[in-house]
Amino acid sequence: MNRRTLLSGVLALPLAACSNSYSDLPIATAGSTDRYTLGPGDSIKVAVYGFDAMAGSYTVSDAGTISLPMLSTLRVVGKSAPELETEIAGVLRTRDLAPNANVSVQVEKYRPFFILGQVQRPGQYPYVPGMTVLTAVAIAGGYTFRAEKGVVLVNRSNGGATSKARLNADSVIMPGDTIEIPEAWF
Repeated sequence: MNRRTLLSGVLALPLAACSNSYSDLPIATAGSTDRYTLGPGDSIKVAVYGFDAMAGSYTVSDAGTISLPMLSTLRVVGKSAPELETEIAGVLRTRDLAPNANVSVQVEKYRPFFILGQVQRPGQYPYVPGMTVLTAVAIAGGYTFRAEKGVVLVNRSNGGATSKARLNADSVIMPGDTIEIPEAWF
């Protein structure tokens, strides 16, 4: 082996160490057209016309369920509010409690998002609809001086499945997302 080949290999080694595994991750896409699905920690408001006993606020349990009077426990994780409305109305019809049930389900309080890594105050924060990565970083006190501002990682749960992806600064985040701001090497 000649000296040039050995020297070029030794010089290339630090550059190879600078690459990261983030570039292999897909870029997450989440926009205003995405269907929001319920998950543990969400608080929903349910109203059923003619059934005042069922009206109220319910928090989705860790098991992904809510307990409604007269209907017992319903699995709601991974369902949208309109899907839950249809399910409750269907259960009321099949039990002959209300042949023409009129049900309304609204998300009252979204589950929090989490941000960690190179931000001033990592932790759990309340979600606000339409929130972007940049907004989340601002809520967490901004970037630290070591932050890699061009790379943002997200762990996202959707209907029980968890995925890991990259985000841009203007990407929309979702409730329950765990955002990671990695450390810059240079």
